[in-house]
Amino acid sequence: MIVSEADFERCLDEVLSAPAVAGGGVVGPDSMMWRVHREAALFLGAGRALLLQLAHPWVSAGIAEQSKVFADPLGRFHRTFSIVYTMVFGTREQAVAVARRLNRRHGAVEGLMTETAGPYTAGSRFLANDVDALRWVHATLVETAMMSYGLLCPPLSPAEREQYWREAMRFAGLFGIPRAALPSDWTSFKAYTAAMMDQETLTVSTAARDIAQRIFAGEATWIGPPRWFTALTAEMLPERLRLAFDLPYGARERRSASRARIWLPRAYAALPDRLRTVGPYQEAMARIRGEPCPSITRLLNRAWIGQPMMPAAGARAPQRSAAG
Repeated sequence: MIVSEADFERCLDEVLSAPAVAGGGVVGPDSMMWRVHREAALFLGAGRALLLQLAHPWVSAGIAEQSKVFADPLGRFHRTFSIVYTMVFGTREQAVAVARRLNRRHGAVEGLMTETAGPYTAGSRFLANDVDALRWVHATLVETAMMSYGLLCPPLSPAEREQYWREAMRFAGLFGIPRAALPSDWTSFKAYTAAMMDQETLTVSTAARDIAQRIFAGEATWIGPPRWFTALTAEMLPERLRLAFDLPYGARERRSASRARIWLPRAYAALPDRLRTVGPYQEAMARIRGEPCPSITRLLNRAWIGQPMMPAAGARAPQRSAAG
């Protein structure tokens, strides 16, 4: 099912039908979304989320067409998190504006498969604004966020996980995913992701493997991710996909991941809140207090999203969106 403009606007109407949150946006400072996504710990799962998205042949086909991904991987990182963090921590107006820009970008991403991958045959058409593909991308963000949060922070209770999922369902509306297409609760969501991991729908294509290898090799940046990060990424993937991506996971990688699980929580707990929480969250808290965005937060935002503040509702979008 393709998300039409009318479908997308209906999803936005449903998102906006909920009562406004004082000082917040789609969700507010008391939400599980803010509690989880403010943590810099979530970046531990960036590699996992990327690879799971690439494992969907339509997603990797769309990314492969964007040569700028390889010329400017840091820019892709910034654009991706600028979109996600503005949806979570921005005002309603900011979240809706960035959602509309993303939807327009997705509408322009289509083409023909250059190879057969799983159920998708060479020469068949792929589109970014497909509900099933969008639902999978959303699922990778949600599940990986929870996994990464649990690595360095106290895990959420079952009730808190359910609340997080209810909020994530609203977040999905900003992608144009109708509520009816989503699992009804956290248990159903986990059943969906577990089933997807075993389905042919997730097939690592030649394009996906090439993109992953180039990114993890640090192409165009001259430096790849640290060994422990790659090892953790491999550990967080199901074996079938880890093997398909040719990710090394021998004795050395297992030791590296095991050591990281020991020292990372200790190091993370010692960080000041200014470094533990991401810049867009700090910007949002300053907004709630009625204060201007501090200079240090603007500096941190440049690291997190490549610009000093989250994009304003009327801001011009960058040329390419990394989320699609």
